[in-house]
Amino acid sequence: MSEKNELTQALDLENMLNYQEGSIVSRSLINKDIGTVTLFSFDQGEGLSEHTAPFDAIVYVFDGEAEIIISQNKHILTKGQMILMPANEPHALKALKKFKMMLIMVKA
Repeated sequence: MSEKNELTQALDLENMLNYQEGSIVSRSLINKDIGTVTLFSFDQGEGLSEHTAPFDAIVYVFDGEAEIIISQNKHILTKGQMILMPANEPHALKALKKFKMMLIMVKA
């Protein structure tokens, strides 16, 4: 099945990518000039160090538990929760338990 056809079907996010020991795994679903949608899985203890992005982004956790720090404010997210990461605000992520997320970046 082509990727284009896959995206027109109901998707089971939890099974679209696996965990890998000691790693972060990503899978791009949409990559357009106006925005991106990317799935990530983080093994426990893995994360992304503090950084900024020039665009607003939404993180939706669909498995596990993550600590997300935005402008030095700590948030613990679990399955089914989401948070907005505003453009140009420093943020970092860490897997408190293995977790999977969908990152939606809005460029327009």
